[in-house]
Amino acid sequence: MKYLVVDDHAVLRNGLKALLQQAEANPLVLEAGDGAEGLRLAGLHRDLDAVFLDLEMPGVDGMSAIEEFGKQHPELPVIVLSSSEDPRDVRRALAGGALGYVPKSASSETLLAAVQFVLQGNVYVPPLMLKDQAPSTADVKTAGASGATARLTDRQIDVLRQLERGLSNKEIALALNLSEKTVKVHITSIFKAFNVVNRTQAAVMARKTGLA
Repeated sequence: MKYLVVDDHAVLRNGLKALLQQAEANPLVLEAGDGAEGLRLAGLHRDLDAVFLDLEMPGVDGMSAIEEFGKQHPELPVIVLSSSEDPRDVRRALAGGALGYVPKSASSETLLAAVQFVLQGNVYVPPLMLKDQAPSTADVKTAGASGATARLTDRQIDVLRQLERGLSNKEIALALNLSEKTVKVHITSIFKAFNVVNRTQAAVMARKTGLA
């Protein structure tokens, strides 16, 4: 595995690097002190598996960096690791394209579990969002369904239909003759289009719009 840690605090970078190296066999962990350096390194290392990104940094801030990573490296999962536990920041980060949001106060076990969850093609939403009255299924059903459908490509609709059937990313890839990374990109785009954060909500939207 190959990771990139983008944070202006060297202590945090070193701590996360040590944690990843303890949890896996010989991972390569690159470090960057700000968003601009992180984007530069990502351009040089196209085989990265995931990026860990802080929100509060000098120069290119975390929210802007999320969008830039999405534009320049759409297949690269971005996991926000932030001291902020404000639900508004979580929503902004996920809406911007991050596939996970982990508060820095989270345990090492939680962080590692979140990483694996994201690498399996899911979006990790921290438990703190439960305190913020997460949208109900009824809210999701009425959240701009028709407009979102119009923004989906034919291939994304194919992926959405397979997702609604409960297939995993690997199974969708086999069914549609795609790579798993491509499936992840399509699912991320589907989440953005429907303004949802997990597969269950996306499946609800697929049924609501008559796509499944």
